[in-house]
Amino acid sequence: MRVSVWDSDPALPDIAATDPQRVGRHGLEITLAVSRAYEVRREPVGKRVTAVIALADDPGGDIAGRTSP
Repeated sequence: MRVSVWDSDPALPDIAATDPQRVGRHGLEITLAVSRAYEVRREPVGKRVTAVIALADDPGGDIAGRTSP
């Protein structure tokens, strides 16, 4: 599955420093942990973030939508 999100903030995502007391700001860490591919592109206004995630019901991990022979 390919998931893309856009927002108008020009600041690129950044992983926060490790801090066991920190609450929140774990979204990028989680996204990177479960994604097969991750991309950030600057847009004329803001940025677009895209993650490619293999679904559990796709045992072959065929994320391109092709069927295996």
